[in-house]
Amino acid sequence: MRLVTVAHGTRTAAGNLVAAELTAAAGLRLGVEATTSYVELCAPLFADVAAATTTPTVVVPLLLSTGYHLRHDLPAAVEAAPRADLVHLGGALGPDPLLASAQVDRLREAGATPGQPVVLVAAGSSDPLATADLEGAATLLAHAWGAPVRLATLSGLGQRPEAVVRAGDAVSPYLLATGHFHRKARHDALAAGASVVADVIGPHPLLVDLVCARAVTRWSRRLRSNRHETPAALTA
Repeated sequence: MRLVTVAHGTRTAAGNLVAAELTAAAGLRLGVEATTSYVELCAPLFADVAAATTTPTVVVPLLLSTGYHLRHDLPAAVEAAPRADLVHLGGALGPDPLLASAQVDRLREAGATPGQPVVLVAAGSSDPLATADLEGAATLLAHAWGAPVRLATLSGLGQRPEAVVRAGDAVSPYLLATGHFHRKARHDALAAGASVVADVIGPHPLLVDLVCARAVTRWSRRLRSNRHETPAALTA
């Protein structure tokens, strides 16, 4: 098996490195070849990686919620690949308790205090299914943080940070890597009165756990459909 991840991509080089770090760590842990790809703005593009696939490949999107890329762009790239039968595409990373736990760590690192109200700020989407995912992520974060969490989005459906953030709130960017949305989230949150703005989730060890778990689950489903067993490297 080969692991391929696909991140959105950004013009900010440091943001693209997060996906590469996560992918390398997950590949090392699983003992498989691992390749990082991107939807846009950075090479290699997922469409090109899918088109060149010649070995069984599990694709783990490094996208935190459902949206146009997951529902349209990535499936279209798989369908267009000459060996589409070898490419096994997974779903969004979130919502997931591991993401919420990683966000808690980032909040604590930024100086947020127990019980402090939090606003989860996401990039946003025009897809109602994405809204449901984001609401689920806010619920999981509230449970992990132990205090109320409200949701704001920077684009698409939902309320903007200036309408949600209150003076003294902590803000948790629901973003994997730095880039345009990260800068906007921080600016808008501070302008609205936030006292603490956490860092992006980044290459947190819990994210490596999550990528590995998603890869194993997707590969196991593929193998069950073919009546094979999971390779030892994936169950270690």
